[in-house]
Amino acid sequence: MATLLYRLGRFAYRRPWRVMGVWLLLIVGVLGGGIALGGQTQESFVIPGTESQDALDRLTAVFPSVAGASATAVVVAPAGSSITDEKATIEKLVTAISQVDGVDTALSPFSEYAGNAISDDGQMAIVRVQLVGSSVDVTEATIADLKSTADVGKDAGMRVEFGGGVFQDNTVGITVTEVFGVLFAGVVLFITFGSLLAAGMPLISALIGVGIVMGAIITLSAFTTVSSSAPLLALMIGLAVGIDYALFILSRHRTQLARGEDPEESAAMAVGTAGSAVVFAGITVIIALLGLLVVGIPFLSVMGVGAAVAVLIAIGIATTLLPAFLGLAKGRLAPKTGSRAWKRANAEPGQQKSMGMRWVKGVMRRPILATVGVVAILGTLGIPALSLDLNLPDGASQPVGSTQRQAYDLVSQGFGAGYNGPLIVAVDITQTTDILGDLESIADDLRVLPDVDFVSQGIPDAGLDTAILQVTPSSAPDAVATKDLVQAIRDLAPTIENRYGTPLSVTGATAVGIDISNRLTNALVPFGLIVVGLSIILLMAVFRSVLVPIKAAVGFLLSVVASFGIVVAIFQWGWFSELLHVENPGPILSFMPILLMAVLFGLAMDYEVFLVSGMREEFVHTRDARHAISTGFANGARVVTAAALIMFFVFFAFVPEGSGTIKPIALGLAVGIVLDAFLVRMTLVPALMTLFGNAAWWMPRWLGRALPMLDIEGEQLREHRNALEWASGTTAVLSTEALMAGSREHSVGPITISVAQGSVVMASGDVTDRRLLAATLSGRLEPMSGRAQVGGHPLPSEAAAVRSIVALADIGGSQRAETSVTVGELLAERLDMTQPWFRAFTLRGQAQRWLDRINAVLGDDRVIVKPGSTLIGLPQLERAVALAAVAISERPSVVMLDQLDAFADPRDEAAFVTAVCSLAAPTTTIVIGMPMSARFAGSGATGGRQRLDIDLSSRGSLPAPPPFVQQQLRTEGVVR
Repeated sequence: MATLLYRLGRFAYRRPWRVMGVWLLLIVGVLGGGIALGGQTQESFVIPGTESQDALDRLTAVFPSVAGASATAVVVAPAGSSITDEKATIEKLVTAISQVDGVDTALSPFSEYAGNAISDDGQMAIVRVQLVGSSVDVTEATIADLKSTADVGKDAGMRVEFGGGVFQDNTVGITVTEVFGVLFAGVVLFITFGSLLAAGMPLISALIGVGIVMGAIITLSAFTTVSSSAPLLALMIGLAVGIDYALFILSRHRTQLARGEDPEESAAMAVGTAGSAVVFAGITVIIALLGLLVVGIPFLSVMGVGAAVAVLIAIGIATTLLPAFLGLAKGRLAPKTGSRAWKRANAEPGQQKSMGMRWVKGVMRRPILATVGVVAILGTLGIPALSLDLNLPDGASQPVGSTQRQAYDLVSQGFGAGYNGPLIVAVDITQTTDILGDLESIADDLRVLPDVDFVSQGIPDAGLDTAILQVTPSSAPDAVATKDLVQAIRDLAPTIENRYGTPLSVTGATAVGIDISNRLTNALVPFGLIVVGLSIILLMAVFRSVLVPIKAAVGFLLSVVASFGIVVAIFQWGWFSELLHVENPGPILSFMPILLMAVLFGLAMDYEVFLVSGMREEFVHTRDARHAISTGFANGARVVTAAALIMFFVFFAFVPEGSGTIKPIALGLAVGIVLDAFLVRMTLVPALMTLFGNAAWWMPRWLGRALPMLDIEGEQLREHRNALEWASGTTAVLSTEALMAGSREHSVGPITISVAQGSVVMASGDVTDRRLLAATLSGRLEPMSGRAQVGGHPLPSEAAAVRSIVALADIGGSQRAETSVTVGELLAERLDMTQPWFRAFTLRGQAQRWLDRINAVLGDDRVIVKPGSTLIGLPQLERAVALAAVAISERPSVVMLDQLDAFADPRDEAAFVTAVCSLAAPTTTIVIGMPMSARFAGSGATGGRQRLDIDLSSRGSLPAPPPFVQQQLRTEGVVR
């Protein structure tokens, strides 16, 4: 991956305007498309498969008049008057409401079916309003028309407020505090880099990424239901990771520039090394966010996917758009000689006099004390999490002064909090013969349950299939007692069914919210196991360690529990609520914990990767565990500190003036980031790594072989750079240096050769050795050790490029020679693969010209090769020349031909070499593998080409490898 990103970074650096143009077109197209489609966010808390949702779906089918969205109009009589005195006006109000387009029915408080709709003091009444369709079907026009009917009551001196789910304003928007968050991030970037130019790049790139993802979500909302929290969550995540990912790459680039690196090479290397860590860290975040899909809640899945797309775009921008910016800036980003940044970059490893180095050395001197201290602090902060209470937002969470909040408060004062969230009990009455009697008996059974304030009479549908009873709790919709009442009714259901033959289920907005909360609570453990387990495996593959990933996961659990505790203390218990503008402390948003776990886990792993990867890199080079901890920490501490502060400011900016939905999520992320970065990653991690010592990097051999190698430290990229430098230092078209090909079971080499362009190489020896060497030099097989390059492309890092300039052919024992395939078919097939599409109509003519050339080099005394000549029907020499011509027709830089069987006549062998040298272009290098040393010595057979003989059967005849390669071979067990 590092090599691919290296090339991508170089490409973007060299073509900045093209790359910037692509991203500009993307943001304009996506945003423009979203605005043109007119997408709107909507709140729809639906959870398939729960009892409440299933019951609601059945009611929609058989009793649609009670299954749709509902609302309430709360009417307060004027001073000195009562609701009864204002009956005529209230009836007029009910009529006006029922005539609103989108309203199914409006139930007068004086109706026999209204139940307890007038307060005991006679000063307040509730008008129940049933709308057509679900809450997502209710239009803004319907809501506005409903609100306008309040004038009927207000003209008579009454107070009218509207409540219910359709009036809840859970939408979220951007306020000035979020802008301040971005400005604070800019300040941190300026302090980190000491340069406005450098500080501006991460901000601009992050804003472009956020613009794209916001446009994508708006576009999606035109086709499906998208919660208003989804774009805001994507905005928070996109800003935070967009700035941070660019920060990591830019920091590496400036460090390399301070050390005198060429700007272009530095940009490519920064994208290849720091960019690899960015990609891996981003993938970890994406995995955590996509883990929300396993919960099976649609609105939460949309939020997770939206945030994951934001992270994906941030990765793409950091690895393409940022290097394009660097290509415009060129060397202007280099720190000034003698500056603090220059001194840090050029300090000897382990000798940095930075705050990070002083901090880590202090932690390493007292690792046990640091470990116990961090665990104690986080454990104490997490104590409030034990009383975590979850629920969906209701009227009590709405802003003070809104009609929804005023209606909620009025109902609570006049009737009791439970009237804000009545339960609907759906009863299947298809099997009863005494419908009204059984419904009354069921109502009596429900009235004796704890926390029941009122049970309405049963109302059957027109088809006498289903009846409903409204059960009003004494407690508020988000109270624990209400949750217990829902469970009590469900526990009673089997008894009622046995007694009356009437299955029943509980539904309604309150029951749906309780079921969602329960589903989310139950999903926390499996979600954590899946996401954390998968990420531990990925971290094992990255760090080649067992203890490091486990330590990372345990540290995450500590920080997430502590962040839960702080959120509970503020938003549930009410601590410091006025300071943070928390108007009504109460239960926590039900999907906050699982969303917080997903996002915080991914971001926490970012810091783990950026800190510990530096430690591993030092340990691989020095094998000194303590030195690796201090040096790796010091190299990454400054940038991780800046990244954590940026994320904190971005997230916290959504807390003071944010909506009730997003506040706890934003605060949980903000404090979670600070706790995880500074206590866990920068204190607990070095303390535990010090206690682990060398054991921190232990991994069983079987596990190491089973896991893929993920080179995020860029070691393979550095090897690629060295190989490129070596390859560029030679004029040979093909060269090797102590090359070992094959496997531990069968290897060939070491081989050191240098072949000039247009030469002929005669390689003799065992057929397996020849083919292993050919497969390696053609980019089909990775070398065991040593160096090799073909056409200036080092192996194995540029094997794809080598494969495109090297042609292979078996000229003696090809399996296709034993079939009826013709020479014409082979030529047409090969030419078709190598020619552009617009020359397809000339293939027949090209094939014929190659046949003419084959017959010309063979001479008149040989069998004429025709288009229909089968390989099996041709003599040995003619078949070998034809097969060689097929390979040469690709016009490769190097053609490798292998002869399985020796020619029966030595003169045929010489004739074959002469023919091949004539068919190939003068610049084409020819490598011929033969079963024994060439028996002809005449230089004329090669047509004046330079000739090189290699005998693979005798290693002693080959040049000895350089000392560093001999050591590498001994280390790998290839030679002793």
